Amino acid sequence: MRIPFIAGNWKMNMTHIQAVSFMQDLGYKFKNKNDCEIAVCPPATALKSVKTIIDGDGMDIKLGAQNMYFEFSGAFTGEISPEMLKALDVEYVIIGHSERRQYFYETNEIVNKKINAAFKIGLKPIMCIGESLDIREKGNAEEFVINQLTECLSEVDDEDIRCLTIAYEPIWAIGTGRNATPEDANNMCNAIRSRIKELYGKKNSEELRILYGGSVKPSNISELMNMSDIDGALVGGASLKVDDFLAIINY
Repeated sequence: MRIPFIAGNWKMNMTHIQAVSFMQDLGYKFKNKNDCEIAVCPPATALKSVKTIIDGDGMDIKLGAQNMYFEFSGAFTGEISPEMLKALDVEYVIIGHSERRQYFYETNEIVNKKINAAFKIGLKPIMCIGESLDIREKGNAEEFVINQLTECLSEVDDEDIRCLTIAYEPIWAIGTGRNATPEDANNMCNAIRSRIKELYGKKNSEELRILYGGSVKPSNISELMNMSDIDGALVGGASLKVDDFLAIINY
């Protein structure tokens, strides 16, 4: 059985002081019954502070980063290495988010290098894939997403795939208030799972968790989670409000 997984992606929001206040409020209200895995992914400047609150309050919440570079050290000004994240007790790392692809020109090749670097040091990637509105309207969404998936998983073996989470995020639904219908999202997640089965076998495909990301909010989480191949959500804006994030966790 796949344990549901809700991950909050704070994006470029909250100073470390604001993050501490948020986590204290969340900890006061948070009552996890261990039927769902939860992660928060703050900006890099708040990772240490958030981890301190999680540990100090004994919160059953995992720590994730929003990005990392694929090299482990060197003259790469401004970048954060896998080893740096590991030293902060980061467990998950978002890789290939559509905003990284769109604004910072990350290709499938770069995403693949980051995925393999994460596996090398024991980080668990949340790998994002998804199509633009133009691609969907042309009827090429599934072909595009499956090609992304295949290229990003180059040289990933059967053992590594067990530590991967995939987030399907239709680009046109991120931060727009629009979202794919639960049926549309589930169909794409099913296609992704079918491709994983072709590449890594039935058992791995059945165990791999696939999240939906794209304007997830309290009003639509239950419908999404009722779908057969959606195992959780990568939550953006709604993860910045304690009550909204809790409502999604407690769907």
